[in-house]
Amino acid sequence: MSEEFNGQPLVEVQHVKKYFPIRKGVLSREVARVHAVDDVTLGVAEGETLGLVGESGCGKSTLGRCIVRLLEPTDGEIVFDGKKIGKLRARSLRPLRRQMQMIFQDPYASLNPRKRVGTIISDPMRIHGIGDRKERKEAVEELLEKVGLSPEHYNRFPHEFSGGQRQRIGVARALALRPKLIVADEPVSALDVSIQAQMVNLLEELQDDFGLTYVFIAHDLGVVRHVSDRIAVMYLGKLVELSPAEELYTRPIMPYTEALLSAVPVPDPDLAEARERIVLEGDVPSPINPPSGCRFHPRCRYATEVCSEIEPPLVDYGNGHLAACHHPLNVDKETLARVQASPKHTPEAADEGALPEEPGKEEAQPVPRRDS
Repeated sequence: MSEEFNGQPLVEVQHVKKYFPIRKGVLSREVARVHAVDDVTLGVAEGETLGLVGESGCGKSTLGRCIVRLLEPTDGEIVFDGKKIGKLRARSLRPLRRQMQMIFQDPYASLNPRKRVGTIISDPMRIHGIGDRKERKEAVEELLEKVGLSPEHYNRFPHEFSGGQRQRIGVARALALRPKLIVADEPVSALDVSIQAQMVNLLEELQDDFGLTYVFIAHDLGVVRHVSDRIAVMYLGKLVELSPAEELYTRPIMPYTEALLSAVPVPDPDLAEARERIVLEGDVPSPINPPSGCRFHPRCRYATEVCSEIEPPLVDYGNGHLAACHHPLNVDKETLARVQASPKHTPEAADEGALPEEPGKEEAQPVPRRDS
């Protein structure tokens, strides 16, 4: 998608952190913290779809839950429609629940097996005092048709449906209050590939019909590409790249993004055989004790000593393409000069060894690299 979004963002995430305490002993003293989300800042414009991708455990689902305030941020602020909601209590949040909803990953666990479909979808309306019983039933039947189900399904239980149908029920429940923002937490990952395409098409149609703004969380970059206007890449709680969707696929700047893209299946066998497959060695570091400097450096094939010592800031490389890397890929010399990046911070310099620093500065030595 090439449409540009200007003006005030519908939702802003400002330096948000979410740490989960680890407690031990009789007194349950805090001995450590899981750094699930660590200082993330981004904005989502009204009508936009922001794809949020990364490996399992990178913090993308936690960030999504913080945005809709299912979790309270440890630090930082969430701004929704110009109002700060990061520290609001349950009573103050209730009116805002109508404007932001969530589609959960597991269509089996997210629906109450004891309730009928009509009750599941109409409960949000009843809680917020929308319409009488007859009006709510008519609204639910209309929503069921919107998501590709039959009004006759009103009195059925969730166990009578397939996985794809259950996810459609979850979508209908999220739409019941006519929200502005929907956070979709891997809505297609539990579905068959053929059903995934149907669900993605449905979400796009509903976005046009209801004027929705999406935060689309996924680990499959092939799916995200077709629904997103911009894509944010997370690694170990950090935002490492943010870019317009098509540009991310043609010009990744962060080496982690390059590795993710190399794992996306290509339908053409000849192209797939010719493409370099980047295999990240080693395990993902522990979020309890994340690495110093760039968190990706223990697994990065371009890493030098500077990567382990200094955390790279998010730098704008033009066209709204931000990346946090000491060794940016696919960046020309003019752009490097404009963003004031050192010429030694390139993949070629990492391969050859760090270039000499300016007089009076210590030269950064390359980190020994494993043979792939």
